[in-house]
Amino acid sequence: MNAALEAAMLAPQAARRTRLRDYQAQLLARMQAAQSGTGATQHQLGVAIGAERYLLELTEAGEIVPPPALATVPLTQPWYLGLANVRGSLMGVIDLARYLDPDTTAAGPEARLVSLAPRLGINCALLVTRVYGLRRPGAMQEETGRLRDAEGHAWTPLSLAALVREERFLHVALASSR
Repeated sequence: MNAALEAAMLAPQAARRTRLRDYQAQLLARMQAAQSGTGATQHQLGVAIGAERYLLELTEAGEIVPPPALATVPLTQPWYLGLANVRGSLMGVIDLARYLDPDTTAAGPEARLVSLAPRLGINCALLVTRVYGLRRPGAMQEETGRLRDAEGHAWTPLSLAALVREERFLHVALASSR
């Protein structure tokens, strides 16, 4: 094969590898900033839980995946949906909308599972109604415990670390009737 032709064929592959390497370096920098806490105040994950909008700390959230098939667990709270296999890890799944309000659910076409960060010590995922992506709380106006963005949407900060310490959250079994 002609050396010039071979070089021309390899050029797009080399450019693609360079772009991939740059993307990976940017992603690694973002993850390190989130883990160190320097990026946590700049961006938070915006989600809908039922009809409300919440902000989650990036350091407390893990993967975001479409809801897989669930194995139900008998004699559990209605908000405990069961167990899911997420990339080889068995996780308990909580319908966070139903946990917060028994008359609602997060299930729907845009629903996603947000796994908890490993540092929280609970192998669990939360079913949320919708994921809005990264939000900047610093650019929002504070209003009595909530934040309002430029479009007028109200956001409530939600600490997943505090959630996993709640007694009710930790006890998914139905109370015995003895």
